[in-house]
Amino acid sequence: MTSHPPKFKVFLSGSERLQRLKETFQKKYGEPALFYACAPGRVNLIGEHIDYCGYAVLPMAIEQNILAAVSFNNTQTIHLANTNEKYQDFQVSSDSIIIDRDNPQWYYYFLCGVKGIQEHLSLSPLAGMQCVVDGNVPASSGLSSSSALVCCAGLVTMEANHKALSKVELAEVCAKCERYIGTEGGGMDQSISFLAEEGTAKLIEFNPLRATDVKLPDGAVFVISNCCVEMNKAASSHFNIRVVECRIAAKVLAKAGGLEWRRLHRLGEVQEELGLGLEEVLGRVEEVLHPEPYSREEVCTTLGITPQQLSEDILSANTQQVSQFKLYQRARHVYGEAARVQRFKSVCDAAPADALLQLGQLMNQSHQSCRDLYECSCPQLDQLVHICLEAGALGSRLTGAGWGGCAVSMVPAEKMNSFLQTVREKYYLPDPRLAALEKQSLFVTKPGGGAAIFTEDM
Repeated sequence: MTSHPPKFKVFLSGSERLQRLKETFQKKYGEPALFYACAPGRVNLIGEHIDYCGYAVLPMAIEQNILAAVSFNNTQTIHLANTNEKYQDFQVSSDSIIIDRDNPQWYYYFLCGVKGIQEHLSLSPLAGMQCVVDGNVPASSGLSSSSALVCCAGLVTMEANHKALSKVELAEVCAKCERYIGTEGGGMDQSISFLAEEGTAKLIEFNPLRATDVKLPDGAVFVISNCCVEMNKAASSHFNIRVVECRIAAKVLAKAGGLEWRRLHRLGEVQEELGLGLEEVLGRVEEVLHPEPYSREEVCTTLGITPQQLSEDILSANTQQVSQFKLYQRARHVYGEAARVQRFKSVCDAAPADALLQLGQLMNQSHQSCRDLYECSCPQLDQLVHICLEAGALGSRLTGAGWGGCAVSMVPAEKMNSFLQTVREKYYLPDPRLAALEKQSLFVTKPGGGAAIFTEDM
């Protein structure tokens, strides 16, 4: 794998989408684009809500991506437009970029990437840019459209300012800068967007960030189906409440284990410092944490801190009003899911005769844990997963943050057509709204490549 994002020359006439983007840019700004950048969405096969706890995840990039046509100049003004008319144009001076986390519009995600690269490289002045963005990753669907937009913007800003960063550096910068919009993610989405390679899934590990190829077994395809309930992570506190619950659970487990709990924030760090395996640390969860929700008072008493310290040192901006925390359930999910990721990778590596059955079982267990312990599913997603399993999937689970969005199903290749037909008939066609969305909501995917820059080959 090359260490820097690839650069290609392409014939734009070979792609209707690129040709349309080229023409839109020319019409909008009265000049041709100087280069193009793309960053893919992703589907997480297993390992949900554990990257921000320090654990490895197993995603693959999908073929859907965010594309940007770009020119740059010395005006120090950034002009942003979108091919989708529902997304309004925006312009801002490059020396006064402010991101409104209370109003998560598309252009603020783009500006997260710009600001992240600007600060990482201490760019002053920052080049002026004119951009037209075109995305075909379904928004708020759990396929990482927002992170792909941040990654595309980071790549664009690097190139427009004639700088060079490695894929790993870009991924780390883009993971951090998405927090400007208020999302406390763990880095999976940005990592796979840059580190993906065509034809292989990746085990993504953190601290330090690294990616290992995972060859998926022959004989099955992965199908994505969108339940068409949208959930914007930055606009909802659900996601950040889970991050905070995991943080508190880590501190309570660390304190019970005699560790310096104030400096530990992640469940993964606690396991490492306790020197326990995942099964053993699950036993520790049973001993230390109780299934009933913890009140703010109990958290303070258990940790020996004041309500003010809880608010200032542990809670995030949009979790200040939370009154109860389900520490036992969240910790059980995280440690159990981390073990399932390890088993999934082992099965792929060993490729036993019943590999597909084993992987399917792990995916099903993952969905049950997301639904029951992490409570990040929703009725429509559960119904869709149930239909997928009835239609012949060996494994089916929510993918992405949850509370809506997509399921990913592993389907025997010979059953693919009948599977698609059954899901179409049972989930999409009975509801006119869903029937209208079906074509972009139900599709087979294979591992795609990572973020890249390209110019027009004349």
